Amino acid sequence: MKFTKAALALGVVALGANYAAAQDNDRDIPRIDHAFVIMMENHYYGQIIGNANAPFINQYAKTANLATNYYAVGHPSLTNYLEIVGGSNFGIVNDDSPDWHNGSCASNIELGTPALESATTNTCPISGSGWDAVTPAVDTTNEGTPASPIHNFPLARAWTRGRTIADQLVEAGKTWKAYEENLPPYGADGVNASDGLVSNLTESEPGMPKLYAVKHNPFAYFANVVDGDNKQLSLSQVVGFDRLYADLASGRAPNYAYIVPNQCHDQHGRGSTELGTGCSVDANAIAQGDAGLSVLINAIKSSRTWKEGHNVIVVVWDENDYSSLPNQVVTIVDTNYAKTGLTSNVRYNHFSLLKTLEAGFGLPYLNHAADKNVNLMSDLFGDKR
Repeated sequence: MKFTKAALALGVVALGANYAAAQDNDRDIPRIDHAFVIMMENHYYGQIIGNANAPFINQYAKTANLATNYYAVGHPSLTNYLEIVGGSNFGIVNDDSPDWHNGSCASNIELGTPALESATTNTCPISGSGWDAVTPAVDTTNEGTPASPIHNFPLARAWTRGRTIADQLVEAGKTWKAYEENLPPYGADGVNASDGLVSNLTESEPGMPKLYAVKHNPFAYFANVVDGDNKQLSLSQVVGFDRLYADLASGRAPNYAYIVPNQCHDQHGRGSTELGTGCSVDANAIAQGDAGLSVLINAIKSSRTWKEGHNVIVVVWDENDYSSLPNQVVTIVDTNYAKTGLTSNVRYNHFSLLKTLEAGFGLPYLNHAADKNVNLMSDLFGDKR
């Protein structure tokens, strides 16, 4: 599908307006030196808060800051991961693996057509600029059905740049890493699923544990990360949890740490059939995720990095559980520089989180994070005024 000159011009004008608005915005967020973003999975707000199987999370929500009116944007998982790091779904509305190293295809934003669950090919690497996919308030086709609709945070499609906060951090001379639990020691390149040793590169389906899933590694979907020539913006920055704990112990954590537990420890509930963990039982999945999160939080808060500068931990769930409940999720914000123990009923979403982190790092607002109706999370991150 070809864009007309008028459509292209309209997109460029809209993009310029977004960035001008971002530059003029009064930034209320204090400087952030280190941000630790921990991704959890597939539970509605009310399934976690007040749940006896999540004692650490519920206690942490009381001692840190809790967003009580925060929403995921759409479905499925990958869409929300992309929105948290890039401010857009980039036309991808499925959980398919990336089409690794395919430099001849056109990305969905360049085509202006979304990649739905019905797609028959893997996802072309994200690059260039173009239109992302609309997010309907009620989905009865791609993820939901008329009898059991899925609820989203409604969003019109918009002109989008194929970039993430990682691009922005590198350009600003800052550092980032994505820490993915059970990533194999031979790295992320070409790995769609792994148990930490075995992967799709060493063993064909079926029967392989899927503790690490590439759909939870949004950076692997961007052409400039997979095939670019900048080492600081490459898959070398996507590492396992062994590196996370080593970086915390040495005080060398990056400015932006994107932390993704495996599909048992993130409360998703995958892997039990192969491993006998029982984490597909929801009570067990919640309990395992609660225990895993306590280890992560304690490791971060006992590190030298946490004690130096202005630092923040964000624990956020990607989406609800695919029920017809609202797509409201738990989001906890913990800082070492401002008052904690707060709750906020301000309406936020994943774009608010990206916008707030960009503000704290002194970066421009990217894609939908630049939308004027996206609120900065200044009450939870600490208002600098």
